[in-house]
Amino acid sequence: MFLDKVTITVKAGNGGGGHISFFRDKLSASGPPDGGDGGRGGDIIFVGTTREDNLVNFRYTKKFRAEDGEPGGTRNKFGKSGQHMRITVPLGTRIYTADTRELIADITEPDQEFVALRGGAGGRGNKFFATARKRTPNFSQMGVETKEHMVRLELNTIADIGLVGFPNVGKSTLLSALTRANPKIANYHFTTLHPNIGVAQMHDQNIVIADVPGLIEGASEGTGLGHDFLKHLRRTRLLVHVLDISQQEGRGAIEDFDTINRELREYDMKLAGKPQIVVLNKIDVADADVVKKTEAKLKKRGFAVFKISAAINDGTNELLTHAAIVLRDIPRSAPAVPTAVLEAAVDKNAFEVGIFEGEYYVTGPLIDNLIRGVVLSDSESNAYFQRRLIQSGIIDALKAAGMGNGDTVHIAEIEFEWND
Repeated sequence: MFLDKVTITVKAGNGGGGHISFFRDKLSASGPPDGGDGGRGGDIIFVGTTREDNLVNFRYTKKFRAEDGEPGGTRNKFGKSGQHMRITVPLGTRIYTADTRELIADITEPDQEFVALRGGAGGRGNKFFATARKRTPNFSQMGVETKEHMVRLELNTIADIGLVGFPNVGKSTLLSALTRANPKIANYHFTTLHPNIGVAQMHDQNIVIADVPGLIEGASEGTGLGHDFLKHLRRTRLLVHVLDISQQEGRGAIEDFDTINRELREYDMKLAGKPQIVVLNKIDVADADVVKKTEAKLKKRGFAVFKISAAINDGTNELLTHAAIVLRDIPRSAPAVPTAVLEAAVDKNAFEVGIFEGEYYVTGPLIDNLIRGVVLSDSESNAYFQRRLIQSGIIDALKAAGMGNGDTVHIAEIEFEWND
């Protein structure tokens, strides 16, 4: 089965909570606070691999979650950080936001890593909140809880050479002859239902070749299989246009050549502008006069032409040698530039004051972080919360917005009446 588009859900690990404890031993029944911090949650990391050529592994597994950080412990023990979730994807995979379809990453190199989501920070243990005046804080901080995101994975096959041509012209046979790949081969249209990949070796070069199926007249408009797979040609550097010179299908080779190139132009002008080598296949069963005339017409148009029989491996070495030479002068395409991120970096000290129906609301990253360490039922925690409101400038901002005695203030789930 071949899969080149899939939507999955990803979530980084939550941070572990801070611990509340006090040192105890045989000589001390009420020692200082020693609650440790929680561990950071694991990251979501996409990794490029050459061992996969499509997204079929995501057919049934569509939810990926990194491990949560462990809570802190006694005697200042830090919680263990959660393990990262590494998601392997084939080269050529682009990652988009599922809702807006903005590009997040383009995976083009083996072992390339892209950190899509960072794990949540661990919460502080009660030792962190101890001061010279407040030596026994009886509260700690929760770890950061992360959000779930949906992303869209789309594969655009990366290959040095793309084999193009009508069905049943011998592309799969040629791929097998050049690379020892084992595509399905049969004497009927659309034997190949998905791009097949093979690697040919020529001196010091590894040449990746893709057999892209489904190109017929109307492919650019969705006829046959072409509309689904034309995109897999976009990242190829060189096109090898395979023609059935035996004309066993009742079509002329030049007619086929012009039809396929028209479909390429209508789908993407850049694709049509890629360098092409023309292959006249099945010469062992072709009319010699037809071969000669077709070769002359194509060479007159400026194309390099090779006469081969892929079935008996005749002329394939000469074709591969020439392709390797041509490829040396064609640069690889640069990765696409991302236009979005799943989670934007935030200013942890930022907050906003809003007014709705005469009541004041304070929101923002500072509040999200502050509220994790608040236990209002604990007098010390409550006092810490009030000090932080003053130190961070929240009270001054509320006053500047018009807050006066008797006004109601909302901070996260906390509601209180202000009295100066």
